[in-house]
Amino acid sequence: MSPWGCYVHVPWCRAQCPYCGFYIVPGERALAWEPFVDRVLAEHRARAPAFAGDAHTVYLGGGTPSRLPPEALARLLTNLPTVPGAERSCEANPEDLTDAWLQGAIEAGIGRISLGVQTFVPHVARRLGRAHTSAQATDAARRLARAPLRSWSIDLIFAVPGQTLDDLRSDLDTILSLGAPHVSIYGLTVEPGTPFASARRRGRLPDVDPDLWRDMYDQIVSVLGGAGLQRYEVSSFARAGHRCDHNALYWADRPYMGLGPGAHGYAPDGTRWHNTPDLRGYLAADTAPGRIEHPSGEVAAMDLLVAGLRGIDGVTLSRLEARTGHRPDPRIVEILIEGGLLIPDPARLALTSRGFPLADAVVDRLVRALRPS
Repeated sequence: MSPWGCYVHVPWCRAQCPYCGFYIVPGERALAWEPFVDRVLAEHRARAPAFAGDAHTVYLGGGTPSRLPPEALARLLTNLPTVPGAERSCEANPEDLTDAWLQGAIEAGIGRISLGVQTFVPHVARRLGRAHTSAQATDAARRLARAPLRSWSIDLIFAVPGQTLDDLRSDLDTILSLGAPHVSIYGLTVEPGTPFASARRRGRLPDVDPDLWRDMYDQIVSVLGGAGLQRYEVSSFARAGHRCDHNALYWADRPYMGLGPGAHGYAPDGTRWHNTPDLRGYLAADTAPGRIEHPSGEVAAMDLLVAGLRGIDGVTLSRLEARTGHRPDPRIVEILIEGGLLIPDPARLALTSRGFPLADAVVDRLVRALRPS
């Protein structure tokens, strides 16, 4: 039985951050959480027959799941069956992470929390539109370090216009001083339809120099790796025993049941779906409205490469061929190996340390080189 994960998209946020392209519903509190939880559980029941057994992971993302009260988390986790020892994660923002909320979340069954700090540096936080202060972020991380959790993580954004290498080093030093066992790092991407996209069109948001982007990524790898947090995916670093099981399912091309408005899902038979990003429509429908796809051939191969090459294990050629009937032109693979971007392994495609910062470009080259087996 193939392991699979369950993802729940909780759309509420205090406000939309200017860089965020995810579906969110801004507002102070998720007051009407009961109908949302009812609808998520109904969607789970409807989708469960397509999945064998119980979920190996549950991940509450968003949006901001810490907008939900602990009783909502408890109702969700009680009714989303998992295998024994399953990882159950929840994203949280520092301003929500009070002692009472954290205790309630742990009692509800949350064992891992991902803290959306993004930066501890005040001027970078202002640029990103973050609602918390540096002190709030530090206090929240210290609460997590003391809590009886399976693990916890800090999210960090780099390559922000106006951010310097010294700013980034300050963030990394703070993270290490707090003892975070897992760090997720994201180079800022300006998503279409966001306030940042509008600002860039008007010339009010400068581009970050590509050389600075690379220097920042290299600094992250060096500093975190030197402190014992090893890179196991393009954007993920962890101490031994603290990798995120749920995200690892994505990189390994495992199925996941996406629930909630705007959620994506991937069934064991290869069917993919994208729920319509509309909370009112989601709550009113008998079945989750959205788009269903049945990718095959080159499209399925592209999906597998995009996900699989993010992880250190990469993608085996045998799995790529068996799942999609395609493989990349071996001449292109050899060029990428000679360029130091792929490891020299005849059985799999996997990025080198040099290739990780260029993952998107490598994947694009491989996708364009796909041929029927």
